[in-house]
Amino acid sequence: MSFGDPNNPYGQPPQQPPAGPGYGYPQQPGAPQQGYGYPAAPPVSQPYGGGYAPTQMPGITRAAQILLAVIAVAHVIIAAVYAVALAEWDELVDEAGISGDVNAEEFADLGKGVIVFFVGLASVFAILGLVLLLQYAKGGNGVRVCSIVYASFAIVSGIFALGMYGLGLVIWVVSILVIVFAAKRASAEWFRRPRY
Repeated sequence: MSFGDPNNPYGQPPQQPPAGPGYGYPQQPGAPQQGYGYPAAPPVSQPYGGGYAPTQMPGITRAAQILLAVIAVAHVIIAAVYAVALAEWDELVDEAGISGDVNAEEFADLGKGVIVFFVGLASVFAILGLVLLLQYAKGGNGVRVCSIVYASFAIVSGIFALGMYGLGLVIWVVSILVIVFAAKRASAEWFRRPRY
């Protein structure tokens, strides 16, 4: 066995360079810092998972906005239908011949109060829909959440509009689509984008 054989596992270890300041050794105060390449950059946190922040409203979010407008217009139509029914209510009560019976008039007034409630409810839904619709371009994540909640309540309000030429069914379908579109990732990224 010879110590000069490079394949000998028992041979003499190769010579190491002399130890001194450099890589892996602490720097002395006042000594110039030695380094290789560029200094390390601070870690960057990406709030949007990979750094994607949309600059234009995604198509699915635009579709949710348009469908939200359809729901608001449908509630305007519902409010108009109930307002017409309210205007004709007294005439219908007179034609029915119940003006003289106290109990019948109380029931007629109760029916009129229900119609007034539905007119007010449909008007509030229409106004809320228009406010949400206008907030889509500049609103935050709260607009997306409110759109989902609004569409959920619109499904319930569609029950009361089923007898109006199928308008309730249209509200149901459109409301479900708004919920699905607003819950998509592209919509969430749009509403969580940084605003400068």
